Amino acid sequence: MRIGLGGWSGPLAVLVVMTAADPAAALTACDLTFTLEGWSVFYKAADGSGIVRCDNGQEVRVRLETRGGGLTFGRSKIVGGTGDFSPVADIGEVFGDYAAAEAHAGMGISSGAQIVTRGSVSLALSGTGNGIDLGFAFGRFTIMRATRREPIERPRQERFRDEDLPPASGSTEIY
Repeated sequence: MRIGLGGWSGPLAVLVVMTAADPAAALTACDLTFTLEGWSVFYKAADGSGIVRCDNGQEVRVRLETRGGGLTFGRSKIVGGTGDFSPVADIGEVFGDYAAAEAHAGMGISSGAQIVTRGSVSLALSGTGNGIDLGFAFGRFTIMRATRREPIERPRQERFRDEDLPPASGSTEIY
């Protein structure tokens, strides 16, 4: 026994297969907000943290690291930086090492922009910060999941009873 939709079964089947196989329908837009602080003297190093948020509701705290080298010198700090990722299927695609190249010059308050790439994923970064920096550098920009913070151990405060305390000065107690 054969069940069909008349003359529409062929085009309908093709439409269903095309819709299910369309990767663009499953992509999500993600962005990054971050803080990054570092230094450079021929070797460039910076560390920071941030949050990646996607329009599908996924969100994760991240740790950032940049390492590289070139003809570079300075110290800088970016607070409230932003980044926009190219469309991805899942937030897991944003983690890893990105290739980075930059030219920078700034004294005092400055702003900058940079694009880093990792395979088919690109990240456009921009931020405003302060510091003194000059030069160009090549290297990597790494995004990692942040580790959970352990609770801060607070010292226990001992509680004393009144009889455990020494007598106040001028007391009439005899030892």
